[in-house]
Amino acid sequence: MVSEPLTLYKLMVLQMLKHVRFPLTNSQIADFFLSKEYANYFTLQQALTELQESNLIRLETVRNCSRYQITKEGEETLSFFGHQLSDGIVQDIRQFLNENKAQMREEVSLISDYHKSDNRDYIVHCEAREGNAPLLSLDISVPAKEQAEAMCFNWADHNQEIYAFIMNTLMKEP
Repeated sequence: MVSEPLTLYKLMVLQMLKHVRFPLTNSQIADFFLSKEYANYFTLQQALTELQESNLIRLETVRNCSRYQITKEGEETLSFFGHQLSDGIVQDIRQFLNENKAQMREEVSLISDYHKSDNRDYIVHCEAREGNAPLLSLDISVPAKEQAEAMCFNWADHNQEIYAFIMNTLMKEP
């Protein structure tokens, strides 16, 4: 068993990220640690920061949402030291992921963000992903920030309709 608590938390994060084929958000990881009372929020953030600084996990931030993925170095580290996690901890992680995997995957499969372009318009980026592969990726130019914000907000509710419309339209016989 690991004697240093922060090292234990790092191994637990790596174990979580290794067992899913999609990124996990900061809040999804925190939900596990806080619900099981393994660590407080600030200690978990320290562990995530140190994992990132050590290149064991990769961070992507989209519209104030931090998403983490394990790196090859993280997988190697887990293969060397993962045996130090107790069977109870591994079981807790697997149970949490099994109970929440569908919802967690759905939460990270949709991305929407915008930025100001060089010509003073806003570029809205909307994406639907399956694991790490994009199913649909759209970049749309709009003149106003309010329009960009509305499109990002509405993407979560209408992405399936948009995907179906595009597929049906593009698959029609000429």
